Formats: sequence, C-alpha cells, structure tokens
Amino acid sequence: DEGVRVWFDFGQSFTMGCDYYTGWLRPRNQNGLGDYFEFDLLPRLKGLYTERLLANTGLRYETPRFDAVFLSHAHFDHVGHIGFLDPSIPIWCGSGTKLFLEAAEETSGFTNYGKHEYRTFRTYEEKKNFRKKTKIKIRHLEVEPWHVDHSIPSAYGFIIHTSAGVVVYTGDIRAHGPRKEMTEEFLKAAREAEPVALITEGTKFTDDEEEQNENDSEKNSSEEDVKEQSTQIVSEMNKLVFVTHYSRDMDRLRTFYQVAKENDRKLVISPKTAYLLEKLLDDTKLDLPDPLKDNNILVYYKRKKTGTFQESDYYIWERRYWDKQVDYKYVHENQGSLLVNLDFYQFTELIDIKPAAHSLFIHSMSEPFSEEDLEDEVMRNWIKHFKLDFLQLHASGHMSKNELKKAIEYICPRKVFPVHTENPRLFKRFFDHVVPPEKGKRYLL
Repeated sequence: DEGVRVWFDFGQSFTMGCDYYTGWLRPRNQNGLGDYFEFDLLPRLKGLYTERLLANTGLRYETPRFDAVFLSHAHFDHVGHIGFLDPSIPIWCGSGTKLFLEAAEETSGFTNYGKHEYRTFRTYEEKKNFRKKTKIKIRHLEVEPWHVDHSIPSAYGFIIHTSAGVVVYTGDIRAHGPRKEMTEEFLKAAREAEPVALITEGTKFTDDEEEQNENDSEKNSSEEDVKEQSTQIVSEMNKLVFVTHYSRDMDRLRTFYQVAKENDRKLVISPKTAYLLEKLLDDTKLDLPDPLKDNNILVYYKRKKTGTFQESDYYIWERRYWDKQVDYKYVHENQGSLLVNLDFYQFTELIDIKPAAHSLFIHSMSEPFSEEDLEDEVMRNWIKHFKLDFLQLHASGHMSKNELKKAIEYICPRKVFPVHTENPRLFKRFFDHVVPPEKGKRYLL
C-alpha cells in the first residue's frame, strides 16, 4: 500500500509439497531454499529471504523490501516458514505467541524462530473494556490486532487501515469456545469498520454432507461439553484413561486436568508439555497449573539412550521435572488412578505400559481428512491391538460452515477473499462478491 509491504502470517500449508515429498523424503536443509523454489513451494520474491538460504537458488540477495510480518497465532501453518525470512524484517505477534515460539525452539532443537526482531502486543489481557483499541503504525498503515477465540491462546484477527479502505483478516477463529466473547467483539469491530475486503479462513467450509454434519456437531460441542462428557465417562471407569489432543490447545489441556482432578486421578503429561505449561504461567489469564508445584500433575519419562532412566540421558530442560517423574512401570501399576496424555507418536509406550483390555482412549481432535488417512488407520490398528475402547470427543477450533456464513453476512464486506480452505470456490455459491484467490495473481482494491 503506497510502498508499505506487510505480510499476515508466513506458515506452511499442511499439504505443501505433498506431490513431491512424503515421509522421510523432505526438502534438504543444506540446499537452503533451492528445493522449495524448484517446485514453486515458496514465492521467488526479492528482498524477502535471509541471505544464507539463497546460495543455490539463482535469486540474488537484496536488503529487505518488506516492512513487517504480523502473526495471527503460533500454529505451524501460520508461522512455520518465518525461519526463511530475512531476520531484519520485524515480526509482530501477541505476547503469548512469542512464548509458544520460544518453547518450540527450546524443546525441539528448531532454532529458526529466535533470530528475528520480535515486537509483541497484548490486547485482551490488559483491557477492561474490549472496545479499547490497540493500533500499530507501519508508516501510514494502521493495524489493529483483536484477540479472538481459537484452539491456541494468543490468537488474533486484524483490522487493517489502508489507503483504499479497511481490510479485515480473520486469522483462525471460532464462535463457540470458552472465550467466544472475544470473537464477538472482533466481528462487531470488523462490521463497524465497513471493510472493502475480508480475508477469511474457511477450514470448515465444505460441500461434503457427512463432513458438514461432523462440523455442525463440533459447532454445538463447546469446551464445557467436552469437560462434562469426559467427566461423566471417566467417573464410571476403573481402568486407565488415555487422551490425545493438539499439543498447543491449552483449553483442552486445562479441561482434562480438571477431569482428572475431579475424578481423583493424576494427569500424566510429557516433559515437553510440562515445559510449555511452565512457560505460559506468566500469562495469568490462562489459569494453567504449575507442573512443578501441582500435586495433580505427573511427568512421564520415556526410556532414552541407556534405556535405564539415567538422569544424564535427558536434555537439561527435561530434567527440570525429575522430581515429578513416572515411567511405564508406574503407569502399569496405577492404571485406575491416572489420566495419561498420550501423543500419537508416543504409541510405542503402550508396549511397555501394557494397559488392561477396555482401557479408554479419548481422541480429542478432529476426525481425519479422509478415509484414506494412513495415520488414522495406523492409530486404529494400535487401539485394536491393545483392545482399547475408542471415544471421539472434540470441540473444533474453527467456525462451522453455517457460523462462517453468518459472520460474513454480518461483517458485510465489499469483497471476500477465502483463504485457509480446500474449497475457496464453494464460497461463490453463497456470496456474489467472493474472489477465490489464484496463486501468483495480484488483486487491487
């Protein structure tokens, strides 16, 4: 806009490169951006990327031509590629988002996030009145971040004041979560701004009737519904209960912490989850338990290196929770008094734990994308082998199709640009002013 160039999110699509890469066949780190440019997986733009990654690309390094990057939240499909950006381009994000990025770096060995200049903002946490505005100026451009409800804390939508009028970007958003009032305030502010364009997510915008029924079901399932149903089911169990959910969904983690506590069970989490919890304690609004001090939390340690649970086998950050340590033997011997947070990629621990038949496995995530989802098939093979009872119980992090239609009608923008969706053209069935974006095409307002 009149020389100001700003990005909103810079992440990796879940399907990015799937035509060329799969499993261990991945782009080579030592080739920088070369493997990505070969298959047009990232745009060949001058003045965007860090110099060291351009060596084998034919794209000459230039000083940054971009003024800022705004991150809506810390999910990988919104932040996963910021490590490719020139570190002198400022990154704006919520204060909680920076905590998530720091935790990811410190516990995974992924070091690309921290090399940038981060400028954080807080809105909802410091506001007594949601209508109070936070405005960030990038020369003449003004950006208002609005805290919204999503399946990760510190998620924002943006109202952007440009020379051509207001542009609204939703980020990822839901209207049925525990902080739905934040989403309502954002939608109200977006409507009052009379936007010339709305850039909206469309995760749940589908034409599949069966999937839409699932979406409607999830729309009607709030976090409180998940808690109430889980509490009732767990209260009737005298066997081990496993649960898996998105690792950064702190609302869901808090839900199952409360379920465990109300049923006189200990919640067993991984060291990585414990580290993230401790990191987020600075944000008192999240109301999260302290993994070091809370007697209702235990930390599960897998065998590593020597296979004998030597403290030296573990990273220094993992050793912080050594006093809260439990292992597979403890879990096996205390099955009726535990609720174990078990990630799909830790299923091999079931071999050691040896859960009793008809122990419960709560899958608190979205259903797979399709019946051909190999990961889902593998998961169900494990569950069948160990004779676990499977329960799908989830509240979505996104608006359902009907909720999103109503939101677009309410905001009443002149143009709608659907992103973050597999079905952008489906929007045209319901709105005349939709512009399904095409890759590489410029749109003027």
